[in-house]
Amino acid sequence: MAAEHKKGRPATGGAVLRQRVTEAITEATFAELAEAGYARMSMESVARRAGVGKAALYRRWPSKQAMVTELIGSKVSDALPTTPATGALHTDLRELLATFRDQLADPLLARIAAELFAEARHDGALAEGLHTGVTAPRRAAARTVLQHAIDRGELPPGLDLDLGIDLLIAPLAFRVLVIQGSSDDEYLETLTSAIEAALGAAVH
Repeated sequence: MAAEHKKGRPATGGAVLRQRVTEAITEATFAELAEAGYARMSMESVARRAGVGKAALYRRWPSKQAMVTELIGSKVSDALPTTPATGALHTDLRELLATFRDQLADPLLARIAAELFAEARHDGALAEGLHTGVTAPRRAAARTVLQHAIDRGELPPGLDLDLGIDLLIAPLAFRVLVIQGSSDDEYLETLTSAIEAALGAAVH
């Protein structure tokens, strides 16, 4: 009985302290990414901003790249897209685009995303971490939507799935992250119709 009671208790003592330190490091990492950028950010600057020693960081991650990719992955995994299953391509596309729009609208992620992906062109480990935690899950959700539409006969069986996924993801990302244009519901509806029309021609 005593063991059960202990097991059910919230974390205390050292566990709480470790969690608070991790939260401070996480907040400091994103602040440094936003202010200094990935290339200029260092483990020392993160530790200093978090008010902890460098050892606290190195106990958790072996390198800056490992720290950044894990923390970015954790942040975006909280908002991984659920695959719509409305039974119709148009509404599936519309729901998925709305999910992507809401995630891209996160001001902190929007501020650091462009530089991180640019830096990843020269850093293979960073590129792999971003692909695994950010890009791949979103492309998988888009692929599932398109495959379901093929199975229902709404899209041709010869659809180029990779091109279709690009059509579904790239225009919205460019609008929000690069030109910082409006992505309100009216725009999403227009974009959905345009993508739906384009998909019909995206065949091998």
